[in-house]
Amino acid sequence: MKLVSYETGGERSFGIARQDGIVDLGKRLGGRFASLAALIAAEAVDTARAHAEAAPDLALSQARLLKPIDAFGKCFCVGVNYPARNDEYKDSSEQPKYPSLFVRYPESFTGPEMPLIRPRESEQLDYEGELVLVIGRSGRRIAPENWRDHVMGYTIANEGSLRDWIRHGKFNVTPGKNWPDSGSLGPWIVTADAFDPERARLTTRVNGELRQDDTIDRMIFPLGRILSYISTFCTLEPGDIVLTGTPVGSGARFDPPIYLRPGDVVEVEIDGLGTLRNSIADEPA
Repeated sequence: MKLVSYETGGERSFGIARQDGIVDLGKRLGGRFASLAALIAAEAVDTARAHAEAAPDLALSQARLLKPIDAFGKCFCVGVNYPARNDEYKDSSEQPKYPSLFVRYPESFTGPEMPLIRPRESEQLDYEGELVLVIGRSGRRIAPENWRDHVMGYTIANEGSLRDWIRHGKFNVTPGKNWPDSGSLGPWIVTADAFDPERARLTTRVNGELRQDDTIDRMIFPLGRILSYISTFCTLEPGDIVLTGTPVGSGARFDPPIYLRPGDVVEVEIDGLGTLRNSIADEPA
């Protein structure tokens, strides 16, 4: 299933997206859940499956897709998780022994087809295409081989970053990663039974030019290792999300760097998940 959050006629809802339209789960579930995030947090995704074959309630053209999960308890992001990413930093450091982690907050993400916002304080907005895991079952000290038991689905992120604000301190990543609408999620969540992440290719294009191209199975820290590590020090809960790292090719690593400008269009595509497309705009005065 493809689970979406959307707006139509000035009202928000969530549902199942198919080629022939959207099944409105908000209506069909009798208002039991306020949002897709609430459905996932309640571990009630199987409730939605009963409506997977229902006639659509509206056409795709009638809906504006929103970021699929509008609120989450925790969002962990993994840095430097593809081959040669460490070499991009040119600091002679060794390959990492543990995943590098930081957090993002809900307001830092917008949805598909919405602009990523470049703030007045920086001209160094950069793109990072990533696979996102959506947690569907609580877990603490998850065994690496059991990671799939805790993932209900997958989506795509453009983990937009303000590069100069990342470097204000030696390990000061958080300020560069949490500007409003600097990143994006979407266009939907594909449930785990319909997608095999370890066979997927991730590409990022800017104005049609290929910038990033790699496969998920080449991650330095595989998905099971990531969830095992995070769940060692905290409990992962339904609705939490984990961004798993970006391949080589971000704008900061060009010589000279190529940062995003208003009017640019970034497309992150993952085989089997679709394409997350966003334009770039300056923050309004």
